[in-house]
Amino acid sequence: MSISYSLALATPSSPAQVADALREVGVAAGLLDPATTGDRLLGEDAVTAGGTWLRVVPDRPKPWNPVLDVLGVPPTVRVAYRLAKTDIGRQQGDVVRLAAGLLGRVPGDAVLHQDFETIWLARRDGELLLNERDDLWPPDRLAVLAVPYRRETTAFPDE
Repeated sequence: MSISYSLALATPSSPAQVADALREVGVAAGLLDPATTGDRLLGEDAVTAGGTWLRVVPDRPKPWNPVLDVLGVPPTVRVAYRLAKTDIGRQQGDVVRLAAGLLGRVPGDAVLHQDFETIWLARRDGELLLNERDDLWPPDRLAVLAVPYRRETTAFPDE
């Protein structure tokens, strides 16, 4: 079973604009090959240098999707991340670097979560909230954040 993460965005940006921004962030961070295109992130998928699979898709959540409860509005674009089976910690760091970089380029609210179980971060009305668990946010991951944040664990509603 693979470990997957999703960055759900409620943004005025189109999936193509998000894919282009993700490409720029990934190339600048040395995580994506410079030959990777935004179109590839939209359709063919891409893989980071550390083995993480990426794809940008339009998000059309069902009414029971718990992300709706967290954001308060429907997400419009989703970035899917699927980790390879090696060096999980490094790949989690890569997910954080890509998500943080993307949030610096794409407006709107956002939720980064692992399989609808653990919310790593949420951005609502411009405020960035990070999960309080130190194992998710060790100093090296916190260091990649270029904006102020507050530590507050956000959770999906219980069913």
